[in-house]
Amino acid sequence: MLAFLSVVRAGGFREAARTGDMSASSLSEAVRRLETRLGVRLLNRTTRSVRPTEVGARLAERLVPALGEVEAALDVVNLYRDRPAGTLRINVPANIARTVLAPIAVPFLQRYPDVRLEVVVEDSFVDLIAAGCDAGIRYDERLEQDMIALPIGPRAQRLITAAAPSYLAARGVPRHPRDLLQHACLRGQFSGGATPPWEFERDGEVIRVDAPGPLLVRTGAAFDLAVQAAVAGLGIVHLFDDWLAPEVTSGALVPVLEDWCQTFEGAFLYYPGRKHLPSPLRAFVEFVRSGAFDAGDGKANPAAS
Repeated sequence: MLAFLSVVRAGGFREAARTGDMSASSLSEAVRRLETRLGVRLLNRTTRSVRPTEVGARLAERLVPALGEVEAALDVVNLYRDRPAGTLRINVPANIARTVLAPIAVPFLQRYPDVRLEVVVEDSFVDLIAAGCDAGIRYDERLEQDMIALPIGPRAQRLITAAAPSYLAARGVPRHPRDLLQHACLRGQFSGGATPPWEFERDGEVIRVDAPGPLLVRTGAAFDLAVQAAVAGLGIVHLFDDWLAPEVTSGALVPVLEDWCQTFEGAFLYYPGRKHLPSPLRAFVEFVRSGAFDAGDGKANPAAS
């Protein structure tokens, strides 16, 4: 059943094997045995894709909470350990993985060496339980209902716009967001294909600009390519200030339109409000609540523990 669920979640045997402890052939054999035992086909297999049948989809839907309860029951054993152990799977967008989770993950793993942290980076909103994750980190407007939300990371986030000195010397400095329509803008695109406009705010006025540019990258680690292109003088980039901080500090990038910077509330750790949390998740929640880390350098803070 676990093999079947892992294949459904990953969308294929090879994809499931990459993230699991079984080979693709072992997963295929496990699912075949399950289908033989149940007497029904659970997966439709083609050379290009693997998709659940109608009965397979219904089975997966029922198995997710059921196996979650089994895992929670088995996790009772961890109450008798000296320290938490097991896997913690967290779903986050790329910018949160870099600016919020990174300074916390290292000291957390140093404190709990028996915990294995799996970070699933997805910029689109997902059903946490269906995705097989223990917790997620999102901004307030993207939180799921019926979840416990805990503030995590800086309580204020800011988007800034910046370009290389060489670019600004050649093309001029934009004074208003609409000036960006005459500039080369390095844009980001969501995994679903949508390209969000850049949003600016000043004195209650909100302006959205769908600016042209020579580079379009999918959200995630590809944003680093956009930053490199901006440093090389190819255009203007619009990202979280924490992401661009090294380049701004070194002078490789210069902020523009600073009086139009949009500030919003920081991220939240959210997780199901069930009575018995898995011990790795419980340890992580307590770690975040304690503030037992220094978000500036990613080291544990003994004074907070």
